[in-house]
Amino acid sequence: MRESWRWFGPNDPVTIDEIRQTGATDVVSALHGIATGDVWTIDAIREHKALIEDCEVGLTPLIWSVVESIPVHEDIKLARPGHEKYIDNWILSMENLAMCGIKTICYNFMPVIDWTRTDLQHMLPTGAYALRFDQKKFAAFDLYILKRESAEAEYSEAEIIEAKEVYDDMSEAERTQLTNNIIAGLPGKMTDAYGIEDFRDMLASYKDMDSHALRANLFSFLSKVLPRAEASGVKLAIHPDDPPRDMLGLPRIICTADDLDILFEALPSPSNGITLCVGTYSSRPDNNLPVMAKQFGPRIHFSHLRGVSRDPEEQRSFYEASHLDSDIDMIAVVKELLNEESRRATQGSDMLDIYIRPDHGHQMMGDIGKTVNPGYSGIGRMKGLAEVRGVIRALSAM
Repeated sequence: MRESWRWFGPNDPVTIDEIRQTGATDVVSALHGIATGDVWTIDAIREHKALIEDCEVGLTPLIWSVVESIPVHEDIKLARPGHEKYIDNWILSMENLAMCGIKTICYNFMPVIDWTRTDLQHMLPTGAYALRFDQKKFAAFDLYILKRESAEAEYSEAEIIEAKEVYDDMSEAERTQLTNNIIAGLPGKMTDAYGIEDFRDMLASYKDMDSHALRANLFSFLSKVLPRAEASGVKLAIHPDDPPRDMLGLPRIICTADDLDILFEALPSPSNGITLCVGTYSSRPDNNLPVMAKQFGPRIHFSHLRGVSRDPEEQRSFYEASHLDSDIDMIAVVKELLNEESRRATQGSDMLDIYIRPDHGHQMMGDIGKTVNPGYSGIGRMKGLAEVRGVIRALSAM
């Protein structure tokens, strides 16, 4: 496997020199400064690539190998008139990346919001901090802060009462923080930040769209992208919806193994693949990650190796657990990924290695009190990478 590390560019508190010290060989990055829908030019790609790969003689080189992500414009998801220009720009960005040697691209098709959490500093018994999604807080936001039209129909009477109690117990500052956490844009998100009114307007634009229509728009997008990806030798790796379920009245379409079966039956191109985000998929109890790793092995081009611990009393709530101490068997997942790499080697696959990276590490030790990107502090991710590396070495030696 190729050990990689996500880097958000020159403003990332974790520097390239520090990434080098983790032992990772590859970098996962994106051109975050380019507006959604605009073309990533070859010059801009080469400039960013040089920041990652140029180093002094004697230092271990790093390689920008994976893009996470080229954002998909909202007009494509909505199939608005004129959206074809944004598909053309996405394809041109992809081809420019391929010309620069970067041929693994993670992307998602989540409407309006990207991955979201209610708590960015949930204290663990160890004293470290983790990201958390609290369903009760989310319902309080939806019902009593956002006041989304028809939201009540999506909750039980008990959930509505409980959400009101949670809302009443929050201070005004806590309500503002919750709102910002959900809609203002987390680091790593590839969607825009919103004000509350803009957010309501964006949600309203999807009021007549169900999962079938959104899936049709994804397939239409991919039907144009995949032939060009094949011609350029690019592997696309769709990221699951996070959390993987409908929310805020928005349809979600990449949540389960069944969703992936539908995707690959419709579009069997060898360039059509997935990011196996273990934590995202495992936040649903009906997803069996070792089984999915085996079932979709040939389609896995990239993997986020993290796990979550779900609330036993409310399975929609979870926090980001340590990489080896979660609700899923990470060792079994890694074993299946290694088996897939062995299968590729025997069958002469054009892509032998699976890129992996630690994801959403805890804020801990010397990073506590520092300015960090939530979920992307240095020490917690290095701990996760070291743990996963140990599993890989041990399994590989058997």
